[in-house]
Amino acid sequence: MRILIFTEGTLIMHSGARGFIREAIVKQVKAGTDPSIHNWSTYIPIGAAVEKLQKWKRQGARILYLTSRVRPLEVKDIKGALKNHGFPNGWVLFRQQGEEYKDVVEKALPDVLVEDDCESIGGREKLTIANIDPALKTKIKSVIVKEFEGIDHLPDDISNLRLQ
Repeated sequence: MRILIFTEGTLIMHSGARGFIREAIVKQVKAGTDPSIHNWSTYIPIGAAVEKLQKWKRQGARILYLTSRVRPLEVKDIKGALKNHGFPNGWVLFRQQGEEYKDVVEKALPDVLVEDDCESIGGREKLTIANIDPALKTKIKSVIVKEFEGIDHLPDDISNLRLQ
């Protein structure tokens, strides 16, 4: 099973969000005033995301990450943050010049796409799954979580993940 999961807002968050409730973190991001928002290398896991992905990996899942970053140094910082916190190895995908998220997802064609609800950047109309080619969309199980809520509540057993 190939699981593609968004990084920022779904798995990791800016370090200045530590200790805040989800609603306050969304407000921080909308305001854009916390300097750690743009310090990608210091991003921290949301909840027990590392442990959840390690469980999925042990069950044979192939983990793919999708970052919102497009500049090479920022992508490198996201990769570093994932590695530094012990996230399982996996390809970190990002948009190339002229690409949208849907293009990256359609090329990767995961079995499961986990993304957050994009609350801080405009809401559900920003969801990637909504823009996937209808013929491909039927092949991808979409799992949407609240932004900054994390994935702790998702099933430990990857066979149950497709039932979400």
